[in-house]
Amino acid sequence: MFTGIVQDVGTVTSIEAKSGDLIVAIAPRAIAIEEIQVGDSVAVSGVCLTVARLDSSSLFFDISRETIARTRVGDWRSGSAVNLELAMSVQDRFGGHLVSGHIDGIATLAASEASARSTKMVFSAPLSLAPFIAEKGSVTIDGVSLTINRVIDDSQDVRFELNLVPHTLKATTLGQLAIGEFAHIEVDIIARYLKRLMDVS
Repeated sequence: MFTGIVQDVGTVTSIEAKSGDLIVAIAPRAIAIEEIQVGDSVAVSGVCLTVARLDSSSLFFDISRETIARTRVGDWRSGSAVNLELAMSVQDRFGGHLVSGHIDGIATLAASEASARSTKMVFSAPLSLAPFIAEKGSVTIDGVSLTINRVIDDSQDVRFELNLVPHTLKATTLGQLAIGEFAHIEVDIIARYLKRLMDVS
């Protein structure tokens, strides 16, 4: 499990296609390689991946066809910046919200504007995710835990507004997003299970 509090922005250093899968190498900047072991879970721009091997400078991840089909991992290139968060330990502060690293869909940055020192961003997401997106609820965008300001329902998609403070813009990749670019979205895990309970009751 994760909390959506990004600890580092790493860089994709290599991508190797192998029998339909991918091997992706990522170099962290702030996270010490010594803190990580083979088999550890790492949220990479919101995607829970398992460290397959490591060297003195990079972490290597095996990416399955299922993950490639459901995420933007296939769009990564050497030099791509990615948000990194190590899995929670029992000693960690719970600063964000419960994040599983299981991507629910792809969101699109529809609008962005300055709001004092912060930035308001509006994302559009598939209409199927509308039941999980609520005003003042939590959502994860590219691994970043955020609070929804407001929701704009539409017949084609669901749009929601987020407020990103200067620290978030600086400490994550979200400040680099341009209008029309895509991002991973994970809905609140509690909302996901509540919806499931309602559907089967």
